[in-house]
Amino acid sequence: MLVLVAPGQGAQTPGFLTPWLDLPGAADRVAAWSDAIGLDLAHYGTQADADAIRDTAVAQPLLVAAGLLSASALGEVVPGAVAGHSVGEITAAAFAGVLDDTAALTLVRKRGLAMAEAAAITETGMSALLGGDPEVTVPHLEKLGLTAANVNGAGQIVAAGTLEQLAALEADKPEGVRRVVALKVAGAFHTRHMAPAVETLAAAAKELAPADPKVTYVSNRDGQAVAAGAEVLDRLVGQVANPVRWDLCMETFKELGVTALLEVCPGGTLTGLAKRALPGVATLALKTPDDLDAARELIAEHA
Repeated sequence: MLVLVAPGQGAQTPGFLTPWLDLPGAADRVAAWSDAIGLDLAHYGTQADADAIRDTAVAQPLLVAAGLLSASALGEVVPGAVAGHSVGEITAAAFAGVLDDTAALTLVRKRGLAMAEAAAITETGMSALLGGDPEVTVPHLEKLGLTAANVNGAGQIVAAGTLEQLAALEADKPEGVRRVVALKVAGAFHTRHMAPAVETLAAAAKELAPADPKVTYVSNRDGQAVAAGAEVLDRLVGQVANPVRWDLCMETFKELGVTALLEVCPGGTLTGLAKRALPGVATLALKTPDDLDAARELIAEHA
């Protein structure tokens, strides 16, 4: 049973879209998407530097476009389930047929702009904690005024809050945590700091007509499979201000009988977590088109 997953913000690197644009029809698709959302995706995916693509309003549509483009290059894929981490949930919604590609990119463009505006209100950020026990770590974060914004499983939690709170965390790590690593994101996503973005996103969602998922769609909210397109969309809206429970998503993958996990471009983060949390499950990350043949072999064996 194959699970198709899409990474979240922070997975992007300068120039990562470049080799994908050489595939037949890819440049034209990206140009059409760029026109639809008013953002030059090709420029940001090939020429922009790390600071430029760190901008939330740029990074989010760029990641969704890359995920859609790399998945389409695989040909016809019918996975057993789909899921995405944070903004990757919008990519997954497109995989499941809840939204078409243009609708997904339109929504993510509005999401990125709204979250960037919310992040500008207060200086905030996110840091990954490596190691430690969630039962010890989460209360410690709460004591510092921080939120466990991503509970990723495999011993990784991402804390989010103000820069002052994150500095306090560096000086006062929870017991068992080996390292605290600042992430390349521009705000405390999936916390109360993003509440202003929820209203904007809710208004944008009203303009869409979601279809019910054609394959099992696993939600970040609680790791549960969601069968109604309207509920998927509601969850996408609310999720910007609530924690991502990727640990629970992986538990659901186990329950579904996952045998392989394929992560679309820019892959690597979620396959890394799966290698630690889902032993025995085959994993593959789409980084460049050179990975497509191996991905097709994985699909043929497990889908």
